[in-house]
Amino acid sequence: MSRPLAIDDLYRFAVPGDPDLSPDGERVVYTLTTQDAAQDRPVSCLWEVRADGGPPRRLTCGPADSSPRWSPDGTSVAFLREGRLHLLPAAGGEAVPVGGDDHQHGPPVWSPDGTRIACSALVPRKDENAPVVVDRLWYKADGAGLLGQGGVHVFVIDVASGDTRRLTSGDIRAGAPAWSPDGTRLAFAAALADDRDLTGRYPVQVIDATAEGAEPRAAGFTAGTAGEVVWYADGTALLVSGRTTVSAGHEELFRLPLDGSEPVPLTTSLDRNVMTGGPGYPGARPAFVGDDILFCARDRGVTRLYRADAAGITELPLPAGTGIGGCSVAAKAGRAALITADRATFGEVALLDLGTGEVTALTGHTADALPDVTLYPVTEREFTVSDGTRVHGFLIRDPGAPAGGPLLVDVHGGPHNAWAPHADAAHLYHQELAARGWTILALNIRGSDGYGEDFYTAAVGAWGEADERDILEPVRELIGEGLVHPRRVALTGYSYGGFMSCWLSARSDVFAAVVPGGVVTDLRSDAGTADIGPPLTEIEIGGLDRQAELSPLTYVDGVRAPTLILHGDADERCPAGQAEEWFHALRVRGVPVRLVRYPGASHLFILTGRPSHRADYCRRVVDWVTEHTVLDGRGADHE
Repeated sequence: MSRPLAIDDLYRFAVPGDPDLSPDGERVVYTLTTQDAAQDRPVSCLWEVRADGGPPRRLTCGPADSSPRWSPDGTSVAFLREGRLHLLPAAGGEAVPVGGDDHQHGPPVWSPDGTRIACSALVPRKDENAPVVVDRLWYKADGAGLLGQGGVHVFVIDVASGDTRRLTSGDIRAGAPAWSPDGTRLAFAAALADDRDLTGRYPVQVIDATAEGAEPRAAGFTAGTAGEVVWYADGTALLVSGRTTVSAGHEELFRLPLDGSEPVPLTTSLDRNVMTGGPGYPGARPAFVGDDILFCARDRGVTRLYRADAAGITELPLPAGTGIGGCSVAAKAGRAALITADRATFGEVALLDLGTGEVTALTGHTADALPDVTLYPVTEREFTVSDGTRVHGFLIRDPGAPAGGPLLVDVHGGPHNAWAPHADAAHLYHQELAARGWTILALNIRGSDGYGEDFYTAAVGAWGEADERDILEPVRELIGEGLVHPRRVALTGYSYGGFMSCWLSARSDVFAAVVPGGVVTDLRSDAGTADIGPPLTEIEIGGLDRQAELSPLTYVDGVRAPTLILHGDADERCPAGQAEEWFHALRVRGVPVRLVRYPGASHLFILTGRPSHRADYCRRVVDWVTEHTVLDGRGADHE
């Protein structure tokens, strides 16, 4: 007999990610993340599943194994164990460390001949207790803390000897490198100009990987921001994700010739944001299939798979409702390994035949881990707000729940992220509240990704002002339909959603309870204290006057709703001082308020942090909104 998903079920989750398909297309190595209750930590191990079927098998025991990458000859897998490079024989055996450095490596990248591995790596401070001396901004990063002037550099490790060579120097932040087809050069994104911390520019660099003392040279995107870099087969150009200007808007794919010519846009006609992947932003690195390009982009909340060829761009017809959370291509085998998600699964490994389009599921981790659980359905809704804008979103509720019950509005982060209609391993309070008769409304408001660039940029320079109606008017519509009770409406959100929760609670009396998480409340102080504060604030908001006008703290006198603030103590993206300012402002004004701080927790702790913190976060949301939306005994029909 099935039951609803409970918050404590997070200790049973088994979620796959980061697939890598062997060169012959026969074996998929991937990570599987579970939770260790005794140690209070996530555990990531390497698993393997064969393309021809059979049960998956575990290859390593973790607890922090990640980024598996097959060697070009398919005889070994390079991976990271707690940030250090290791090799695992494909035929079986123990993993062995490679290289003698103590750096925190990024994903390994094999040279075409399989003799070397390149990666970007964080160079740690030599003495954690020594003063940190900095001359530029961006001297810290969420999840890593203070970086000082150590930087993130490009390294090459000789596989046979373990000899490690650093190719870059100075105070730089290098992105993931890519080998040229002949194995002589590496391309990567990195800012080298003296004013790099002020401009936000992140050009593409190319460096000779064979010569001692070689210096990187800028190859393009000198006025823009580059992301993932992939070489064309003839070595004359690079496939680059990014933007040619430092501005808000869609990330696109470009062909960047190495003869000094301007980048050529490849995906503008799609009018969708290219998704290269990251925590909370599902996608995958673009890859070549012959002359065609396989890449991910988001549409109406779902990350989809596309193919660009000489005739244009087409979406690959995956099973209805399927979203992509990872993709690895074995071009010669005509196959791709995918991480797929849908309304019933948190993620599974699947195999895509690039010729026929057939998708074959290879794992069933969600069903194995939660065989007795059934998720409440997600239904789509669209609302037309007063200026004619169409706002798309999702309702989660028990179909048997009576009308006139409580409503939780949840605002996503970003602001350029989006809700998806898939099983959600982070916001477990959705299912818990649905089991108690609540309706959950998850709206992709102005600024959300997946609805075209005009919609994506519609709240730039107008956070809160432009998009508040996208929340308030749909709520009024649901109240008018009789689906929810007008005095039992609660509001929550994280990151940008935390900003909007504070903003709306100061400018509206609709909400009976508010739970902002990972908040920004004063855009001026956030600009000077967040790890990416200045570029983000200037691009998204503007100057100091506008920052003041759009700060929730400016309107705090209007807050009446009981407020629970949830925040990570080690959050460098939205520093904890933002939560303290809101807490102080509400407390001295006599508003019922509580602040909960999670020790050691970064901004992404609700996705990747301690399971005890994640469970506590979800329980507190449930308890707070339940407590503060109880009617006063005058009856559900009283207004």
